[in-house]
Parts: sequence; structure tokens; C-alpha cells
Amino acid sequence: MASVRGYVKANLLLTSVNGVSLLCLLAGLSPVQAIPAGNEAQYNTETLKLAEKISDVKTKDSYKASNDDYKFFSTNEKLIASIDVRTKQDSLIVNEKQQSTELVLNISDDSSPQNTSGSSRLSSGANTIAQVTSVSQLSDVQPTDWAFQALQSLVERYGCIAGYPNSTYRGNRAMTRYEFAAGLNACLDRVNELIATATAELVTKQDLATLQKLQEEFAAELATLRGRVDALEARTAELEANQFSTTTKLNGEVIISAIGATGGASGRDDPNIILTNRVRLNLNTSFTGKDLLITGLQAYNFLGGVDGSGSLQESLGLASPILSASSARTSFEPQFPGVDPKTLSGISANSLQLYKLLYIFPVADKLTLFAGTAAEVSDAFPTITPFYGEGQEAISRFASLNPVVRVSGGTSGSGLASAAGFIFQISKQLDLRALYGSVNANIPQRAADIQPGVSGTPLGSGVFGGSSVVAAQLTFRPSSSIDIGLNYANSYHDINILGTGLTSSDIGSLVGPGLDLGIPVKLNSVGGTVTWRFSPKIAFSGYGAAFFVNDSSGAVDASTTFTSWMAGIHFNDLFHQGNNAGIIFGQPLYRSDADGQAQLAPDGANRAVPYHLEAYYRFRVNDNLSITPGAFVLFNPESDSNNDTTTVGVLRTTFTF
Repeated sequence: MASVRGYVKANLLLTSVNGVSLLCLLAGLSPVQAIPAGNEAQYNTETLKLAEKISDVKTKDSYKASNDDYKFFSTNEKLIASIDVRTKQDSLIVNEKQQSTELVLNISDDSSPQNTSGSSRLSSGANTIAQVTSVSQLSDVQPTDWAFQALQSLVERYGCIAGYPNSTYRGNRAMTRYEFAAGLNACLDRVNELIATATAELVTKQDLATLQKLQEEFAAELATLRGRVDALEARTAELEANQFSTTTKLNGEVIISAIGATGGASGRDDPNIILTNRVRLNLNTSFTGKDLLITGLQAYNFLGGVDGSGSLQESLGLASPILSASSARTSFEPQFPGVDPKTLSGISANSLQLYKLLYIFPVADKLTLFAGTAAEVSDAFPTITPFYGEGQEAISRFASLNPVVRVSGGTSGSGLASAAGFIFQISKQLDLRALYGSVNANIPQRAADIQPGVSGTPLGSGVFGGSSVVAAQLTFRPSSSIDIGLNYANSYHDINILGTGLTSSDIGSLVGPGLDLGIPVKLNSVGGTVTWRFSPKIAFSGYGAAFFVNDSSGAVDASTTFTSWMAGIHFNDLFHQGNNAGIIFGQPLYRSDADGQAQLAPDGANRAVPYHLEAYYRFRVNDNLSITPGAFVLFNPESDSNNDTTTVGVLRTTFTF
């Protein structure tokens, strides 16, 4: 009843011209209060309730969108892969999630890390108001409107009226009592200012009496509003005083997975089910708002070491005799588990490692440079296929990326190389990226040989004296539904390896009499990847790759060609929003040709074309937790029909924050 009496009193007071003026004013001032309440609603539950009363849909949607953008900025998959030096429509490294992911930082528009605090967005959003000096500035207010004179009087006499950024007033919009109280308070402040300055007789006695009665009527609401604003200011000050950093954002990913397998080499017993983990923390720092320094830390409990002992692949009998390369590897385990391939030194389970250290900075409108001492080829190149996502998508190493990207340890999972390169945006549909990477750039001298041609630093030493790679990718987007990536890599390896970790033949890539591990090799690798989104929720994706391996020592005459291909269908929001799935089939790396002293298969192997079949379903529990069951089947694993058909099952749980 008190509320009803209040509205009756207010209506009686507003029968005069000045009263009507105030009503029209306050009807348009509601966004003034909606903005801070809507944007600060995250700080406490009571504020959220207030925001629901006084915020319109656009304000809350705008706030949600800005938070989603920051979540994308914080994603740790393909860290560079979502940098954009110009527009939000074209990712610098094209993360499919845009898509999305993607990586990490938009360095062209308004995505500066310094612009993500709640306080800095208090006046953002579609409902931000702007002071007007003439009623003619409001496009939806006409001289024939019944309240036109009231609005004109308020503008000319008091100057306490505001409109929306699109020059509209929206005078027919309903308002709440809180909005009315807030508008009344704004007008009272203006009246008090005019009285204090006494520059003109703009306020009449009747006006003051009306305002005083309205102030008394809404005293409770005004007091409540002031209290909430004070609480928000105090909370904001506390957050600013205790924030981690003004320039750095922290995000992370935790993967806990159960892995089981059956099959493998003939006569082997099935290994026990294992429980593995990988934890990554990423510090994304910007000093100018347009650059990005990525510092990544990780720990994992996968085993392997130099001889692969303790790994699932070694238990199946499908791993190479050193470094445990195999086609039975999951997407989220490192290429060289339990060992530093630079020095062959061991790494204990769950020890802390620096797996990423990379700096990206623009130097021109269409040109961005990057350099770092812990980087991978995949950091710089767009992810064309939707199956990439070590914690969220495909469960096998084979399915997620073109093998050309993985050559020379390009996706080692440990920041194997020191690298430098550029990203050049030719047009909105076409961009070119290239890099040079050196594996042992920090090692001044080659260590003594531990076996013929293989030193204690098997990948060489120095920026230009050890194993290295020059890689490039041309990305073409002829339409919004098609992405095409063309890859080329030229690499030198100090020992006889491919460096992909995709198959046991990765170690000893040139096989035959006299072609031992100590022979250096030169590789030219080409590949292409395409994704076609033929509906909003279904995409077809595939790749093809060829590796041309040649002896680089001149002591022997040998060359081998490896080929690989993959095709699959990816589903978005399958059965429920946020749930993804994939079905993948293809041929892992396979020796298709050999010349000179090289042969197509090791002695004793029964050469056969290998095939890979995979299916997975990611169930999104909430924004921070997903569970992915899946399995992949290997036919003729490691290109040897003597091996039994092998099945690897995975139950992966991923936490992100």
C-alpha cells in the first residue's frame, strides 16, 4: 500500500509541466544505473539481483559477450593461434574455435588485457548514455510528441537529460522505481549545482518544492542505491589492490585420463590400465596492449625415457627402441616423455618444466613478428582441422594435425626449439607465416659420441649447427565455410629421424644395410589440410602429407618417401549444446617408396598399409569441466601385419580455468 500511495503522490506532483518534465527525464535515464549494476553483478549475489531489476537484455548480453571474449583470450590451446593483428574476423593464427580458441590475444581492437577489469567496463555496453544539449539531437523525439515541451524545458533549463549512443531517447520504455530514484538523484544534483553557482534564476520555488517531495518519497530507494554503489566501490578497490598483475593473465588446463589398450605385437600381454595427468599453467602478458609474452609451465606423469621403458607403447611392443615413437600415442602426451631429447637426460614424473616462452609483437599493419626460446611449429600456424585440441577434441596424436606441422619436433609438447618468424596478412582471405627453428640453440659444443655418429647431444648444437627446420604455411579462406592450409617444411636432422612421434619408423627413417641412427638426413615435407563446414554443426576435414627423406652425409646413397592421409567428420553441439564428437579414418605415416640403399621395411617385418579408425564424444559438464570417452583402432600397426590389430581406449577429463 505504501508503494501504491507513493505512486499516487508522484502522479499528483507530476501534473504540472515541470512534473511531467521530470517523469520524461527519468524514463530516459534508466540506462545510467543499468550499466554499473549489470557489469558489476559478478561481485556479489545481491548486486546481481539488483542488476536483474534495472538492466535490460542488451546490457547483460553485452557483458556476457565481453567475458566470453576474455575466456577465448585465456585459452591455452594453440597459444599464438588466435592472435589477430588487425580485426576480430581474421585470426592471426586462425583458431577454429573462433572461432573462435582461439590463443590468446587480439592485438588490434579493444581486447587489451588491461581492458578486462570490471571497473574499466562500467560505462561500456549498448546502453551507454550521452548528455545532449538540444532536444533535436534525439531522433525519436518529434515536436508533435505530447512530452516534447517537457523534454525541451529540461534540456534548456537544467541540462540533466541523456540519450542513447544511437541518438534515441526511447521515451515509451517502462522504468523501475530504482531507475526513477536514480534519475531523480541526478536531477537533484544538477539543481543543487545551479543553486550553488547562482548563475541564473533557472529554478523556481515550485520546482524545488516538487523535487523535495519526490526526494522524500524515494528516500529509501536512494539510500539503498547509495549503499550498493558504495559496496561495489569498496569491492572494486579490494580487487584492484589484490589482483595478480595489471599486465598478466593466468589460465590453465588440467587433464586426468585413464588409458587402456589391447593388441600390439604378437605374443605380448595386454598392458594394465594406466592413470595419467598433465597440468599446464600459462601466463599471458602484454606490455603495450598489442604485444604478447607467453610463459608456459607444465608437469606430467607419462613415462618413457631414452629406451621408452614404462610407456604404454613399449608395453604393447609397438614403440621404437629409443624415444618410444609409436602410432599408439594419445594426443595429450609429450613426444619425448621422461627424457630431454637435447641432452638425453631424464625427467622425473610430475617435475615442473618450462614448455613455452614466446614473444609476439606487431611491427606494421599487416606484419607481426615472434621469437622465443621454447616454441613449436604449431604455435605459429593456424589450426585448420577442428579435431585439434589436446584436452578437448581428438584423443590420438594422428588425428589432430597434419604431420608436416609435427616434423622436427614441431609439436613435441615441451617447447623443443628456439624459433623466430613472421606472420604476414596478405588479405582477409590469405595469409602467410614462416619460421626458422633450432633445437639445440643453447648448446655451444657437440658432446662426445655415445655410439657411432650419435653424440650425447644427438640433435646437434648451436643456432645453425644442429638440427633445424624452416617451415611455412599459406592459409586460404575462399569463403566463411572453407579453410585451406598448405604446408612446406625443409629440415636437417643430425640423426636418422623424422621427429614427428607418429610411428615407430620415425626413429631410423632411412632403413636398410648400413643406414644406422648416426646418419644425418635432410627432409622436404609438403602437405595440405582442408575443412568444409557444410552446415553450422557438421564439418568435413582432412589432410594429406608426403615426406621426402634423403641422406645428408654423402657417405651413402639412400632416400625414402613417406605418405599419410586422414579424413573425418566433426559434430558441434551433438545431442546437447557444447558437446562435440568426431569420427576419423586414415593412413598413418607409411613408407611408400625407397631408393638406393634404403629399403621399404626392416628385416623381419611383413610390410602392410596401416590404417587408423577413431571415434570420440566430448561431454561438456560446465564451462570449466569436460569428459571425453573415445577409442582408436590400429590396423597393421607400425606398417607390419605381424602385429595384432590394436585398440586404445581413453577416458579423458579436462579442467580449464
